[in-house]
Amino acid sequence: MLIEVPKELGGILSRARITGGSYQASNDEGERETTFHYTVGNRQRLQIIDYAEKGAAEVAVIPLGLDGFDRIEAVQRLLSALHGRAIPPDTRLTRQQRARLRKMLQAFDGDRDGATQQEIAQVIFDIGRLDRDEWQASSARHGVKALLRDARTMIAGGYRKLLRHRRRK
Repeated sequence: MLIEVPKELGGILSRARITGGSYQASNDEGERETTFHYTVGNRQRLQIIDYAEKGAAEVAVIPLGLDGFDRIEAVQRLLSALHGRAIPPDTRLTRQQRARLRKMLQAFDGDRDGATQQEIAQVIFDIGRLDRDEWQASSARHGVKALLRDARTMIAGGYRKLLRHRRRK
């Protein structure tokens, strides 16, 4: 969340506003609360609610819970993008996790479009056609079932875990 700089910090912060995006009024009166839209260079788009007065300097407010570490990292990526610097890599997901998520989405899309689980396995795991007995014993069958199960979990709200780093209990 972006807010106006508190008076106590006004003297030590720059008065520069974020540039390079577009502002649009997002409430009925068209006052104070605006939505800032910014396209980041790595094919990502940001939408930020901006509560600062027009023309005022802005600060990011970060709650100090355990998720604060993730939010600080996100603000660092945002600042890098806004100021034209190299964007630090997002470390929340490993390459293997990203690949699995991609397969989950492919499996779910295929299932939603009416493909059989065997057809999904042929595309995702690059296997040939299997007869009934081979398919029943195939590890690809179990892999597709797991991908579909996990995809449904993500769609039901589990995707929020993607926004956080894994933490030890």
